[in-house]
Amino acid sequence: MSIERSLLLAAIALFGAVAVLMVLPYEQYLLLAILLAYLLYPLQCRLREYVGSRGSAGLLIVGSFLAVIVPLGVLIGVGVRQASTILVAIERGEFSVGAIESRLSEQTGVPMDIERILSSSGFDASAVFGGSGGDSATALFGNLTQVLANLVSVIGSLSDIAIGITVLLFVLYYLLVDGPALAAWLRAVSPVRETTIDRLYERSDRLMWAVVFGNILVAVVQGVLVGIGFAVLGVPNAIFWTIATTVLALLPIIGASVVWIPAAGYLVLVDRPVIAVALFGYGALVVSLSDNYLRPMIGGREARLNPGLFVLGLFGGLAVFGFMGLFFGPVVLGLLKVLVEVFAEYRPPVRSAM
Repeated sequence: MSIERSLLLAAIALFGAVAVLMVLPYEQYLLLAILLAYLLYPLQCRLREYVGSRGSAGLLIVGSFLAVIVPLGVLIGVGVRQASTILVAIERGEFSVGAIESRLSEQTGVPMDIERILSSSGFDASAVFGGSGGDSATALFGNLTQVLANLVSVIGSLSDIAIGITVLLFVLYYLLVDGPALAAWLRAVSPVRETTIDRLYERSDRLMWAVVFGNILVAVVQGVLVGIGFAVLGVPNAIFWTIATTVLALLPIIGASVVWIPAAGYLVLVDRPVIAVALFGYGALVVSLSDNYLRPMIGGREARLNPGLFVLGLFGGLAVFGFMGLFFGPVVLGLLKVLVEVFAEYRPPVRSAM
C-alpha cells in the first residue's frame, strides 16, 4: 500500500471518528429520519412524477406531520379529560392514601401503612406526604428550589428537542430528494462488487420491512386485544386504553403489561376482585402470549432470521440505540449474518487430500 493511500485511509478514519461524535447527540433523530425515509420513499416515487422531487418531499413531510399531530392531539385531549376525572376523584378522597390503605386492608386482611412501607424501602415519605411542624418552611424552600431546577432542566430539554426535530426534518427531506443519488454514490465508492451490493440492498430492504411490519402489526393486535378485554369486562375508557396500549406495545414483552396489570390492580381497589382476576388471566394468557408468539414469528419469518436472533436484536438494539433500536437492532444482526456469508464465499476452495 502506497504512502498516499495510507494517509488517505488515516484521514478517513480520523474524520469519520469526528463525524460519529458529532452525530451521536442526535442519533435517535437521525435513525428516525432514515426509518421515515424508508417508509415514505415509495410514495415519493409516485408523487414526484406530478409535483417534482422537492415538491413531493415537502408534501410528504407536511402530510406525515399532520398524520401524527392530529391523532396525538386527540389522544392528549382524551388524556386530559381522564386526568381531570382522576383529580376530581382525588379531591373527593376516593384515591387518598387512607382510602387506598383501607381498601388494601379489606382485600388482603393485612393492615397497611403505605408511609411506613415507603420509608422502609428507602423513600423519603415526608417528601411524599408532606412534613409538619418547624420543618415546613425548610421543606417548602427545598421544594421550590427543586421546582426551579426542574424548570431549567425542562427548558434545556425543549431546546435539545427543537434542534433534534430540525435535524430530523432536514435529513428526512434530503433523503427523500437525494436518496437515489446517495445510493448511487455509495455504489460508486464501494470497493465491493456490484452483485454483493445488490444483495446487501435487497437484504436490508427485507429486514427493515420485516421489522417495521412485525412491530407495528403486533402492537396493533395487542392494542385491539386489550381494548376488547376492557370493553367486555366493563373497564372504563376502553378506546383510550386501546390507543395507549398500541403505542406502548411497541416495546416487546413488557409494553402492553404496563396497561393491563395496573388496570387489574385498580379493579381490586374498587372492590371488583373477580373481574380483576379475569383481566389478569386474560392479559397473561392472551395479550402477553400474542406478543411472545407473533413478534418473533412474523418478524423472524419475514426477515429470514432465526426468531431467537430477532428477539435478541430487538432488546440489544433497545439497549444500544434506544427506542429506535427496536427497528434497527434486528437489521444489524441480519446484515452481520449476510456479511459473514458473503465473506465465506471469498475463501479459497478446500483441496482434498491426495
